Amino acid sequence: MRLCYTALAIVLASGMAIAQDADQKSKTKVKVDDGKTTTVTGCIGRTGDGEYTLTNVANKKDGALGSYLLAATDDNDLDDIHKHVGARVEIEGIAADQGKGKLKVESTAEGTSGKTESKSEIKGDLKGLPYLGVKSVRVIASVCP
Repeated sequence: MRLCYTALAIVLASGMAIAQDADQKSKTKVKVDDGKTTTVTGCIGRTGDGEYTLTNVANKKDGALGSYLLAATDDNDLDDIHKHVGARVEIEGIAADQGKGKLKVESTAEGTSGKTESKSEIKGDLKGLPYLGVKSVRVIASVCP
């Protein structure tokens, strides 16, 4: 668990170092490569940073699960996920925080001092990093309760 937080701190620190250039454009991409395959329902929303979330998450076996940050997988790059914001959906995906998960984080920033790229990989027990790699999305209702 401590290794997980250390790895996340390194990823965030590299992002903060990139963010020091005031006139920069930055982009971070998170991809789930491993974890527990699951099917959950919930409501798709967006964070202030533009990331996609799944809130009011539940599955048939465990019931309510909280929330997830949605991430890409080899099967889905999230290009069409914006079409489902505000909808109640069923997502088949990979939960990085269940079992032995694996996240890949790629950050790029371009500013007056040039272009900076960083790549990180976090794997192991990723409890506390609630990322859900999306394989497929099925709309259940066009609005969330």
